[in-house]
Parts: sequence; C-alpha cells; structure tokens
Amino acid sequence: MSVELNHTIVAAHDKKASAQFLAGLLGLETSAPFGPFIPVNTHNGVTLDYMEAEGEITPQHYAFLVSEADFDAIFARIRAAGLTYWADPYHRRVNEINTNDGGRGTYFDDPNGHNMEILTRPYGSGSAD
Repeated sequence: MSVELNHTIVAAHDKKASAQFLAGLLGLETSAPFGPFIPVNTHNGVTLDYMEAEGEITPQHYAFLVSEADFDAIFARIRAAGLTYWADPYHRRVNEINTNDGGRGTYFDDPNGHNMEILTRPYGSGSAD
C-alpha cells in the first residue's frame, strides 16, 4: 500500500493574501482558485489549500523540509519582511535558528497565527543540538 499526503486545508481570514504570503516566502506558486480554495503547490505534489474562515482560527503547524540553499533564500526573505522568527515551536528563542540534527531550522507565524517551520534535516536524522 502506498499512502501519500495529497493536500491539507489551511484556514485563513484572507485566503488570497495568506496563500501569497506563504508562496512568496517559500518561493512557490499558487494555483488558480479551485472551488473555495487557493492552493499553494509544493515540489513534492502536496498542496496547502487556503480557505476562508470566519471567527477565531485555531493555529496549526506546517513544516517544510528544504535544501540548505533554499533555507538561505527563504530565511533572507523572512528577515527582509521584518518577520519575527524563533528557534523553537514554543516561541521562546526569538530571532534565532536551531541546528537540530546537524541541520538548520526556524519557525515563523503566518498572518493567521499558523506556526510555519523550515528545516534542512528531518527530526531524528542526524546529530542533536
């Protein structure tokens, strides 16, 4: 049996702005709207389908495995946008990156409070901090 994640729905107050925010930072593309969704396409075929939500949005966590070169480019865009970033998911180590498993990683919030993460090594794949 082969099981792959195909898409996930991401709640947003402004789906277009939120999709463009993430796509712009990660260097990705959005697709044309599909029903109530604006998809952000990742290179492994998974889409994050942004959908309008009213009221309070429960923050979710989305982690993106990237190359070292992509990390540098994305991190430069995060800093250029003046975003606060953290080395940990609890937002305790402000304006730091981590070196978990011998790679690099950082967390940042999207406009809806979702906790986004970029990392260059999957957890458990290398040396500890």
